[in-house]
Amino acid sequence: MPAYTVFGNELSYFSRKLEAAMRLYELDFSLQPKSPERTQEIETRAGTHQVPVLLTPENWMIADTTPLLQLLDARVPRRTMFPSGASGLLIHLVEEYFDEWVARTMVHYRWHYEESAVFASLRIAAGNADAAARVRAWGPRACRATGTDSTHQQRMAEDEYQRLLDAMERQLRTTRYLMGDRPTAVDCVVLGGLRAHTWMDPTPKRVVAAYPAVVDWVEHRADAWDGLGDLPAFPETTDFGHLVLADMREHYLPFALANRDALNVGAKACQVETYSEIVSYLTRPYPERSRQMLVNRLQGLPDDEQARGQDWLKTVGLLPLLT
Repeated sequence: MPAYTVFGNELSYFSRKLEAAMRLYELDFSLQPKSPERTQEIETRAGTHQVPVLLTPENWMIADTTPLLQLLDARVPRRTMFPSGASGLLIHLVEEYFDEWVARTMVHYRWHYEESAVFASLRIAAGNADAAARVRAWGPRACRATGTDSTHQQRMAEDEYQRLLDAMERQLRTTRYLMGDRPTAVDCVVLGGLRAHTWMDPTPKRVVAAYPAVVDWVEHRADAWDGLGDLPAFPETTDFGHLVLADMREHYLPFALANRDALNVGAKACQVETYSEIVSYLTRPYPERSRQMLVNRLQGLPDDEQARGQDWLKTVGLLPLLT
């Protein structure tokens, strides 16, 4: 019996993120769906209906991938996904962009294209047509909540993702992973998106197929880590990292701050200018919780590293996200 069990599914962004990490840690695990018999137990013990949930050798059931990776880093210190010091802050910041922003593009691709919506809903529902129809009815609501309801936002989200694919293709022809020659939490979440969504669903899969280095990485190279390799010394990063930080400053930062302010006054929605259009987003507690994790990481650094981190955040224009 595997030492760890990931309760999730193959079409779940964050389940596949955790799966990618477990492979890179070289931990003994299995990925299993929540069976009807265990759903109530899993959700009660983990405190959430969402997946993934990790069952540990101690019989703990824990949710939330970013803290889980931090836990597993302590258990497998020779293969950490977050480096120490200010470098870990940089990686966490880039991971945040994919966790809390690019996820909306995954939702758009899946539910705004009938071909992908039918494919995914039937797979999620194990072929049950009635259950699949109910899943498809949920999809457009998720798109509205995350700001991709308009045709303009859909087109801009796809353009944004293709810029990322362009950068991935170039980067993976230079380094073994996206942030350098060893994997990080950034690679885990990008692999999660590819394996659960854009290299899974038929519509975006045709887009990704035009990037051979990305396809080879997701199919073969990414999991074959020998435990060696380095990242650029902070504050340097890869060209891919620079692109993400620039996009984050322009698009994710305004959303995250507006979501925070809306939560503070109890508003159910917030309006943000995104790609030259005023967009309404459902106010959600989790992006703010995730932002606070970044704040805590910065504040938890030794004084000299914290000062370096703050100076760097000013340079890249993202200090407001962590204040």
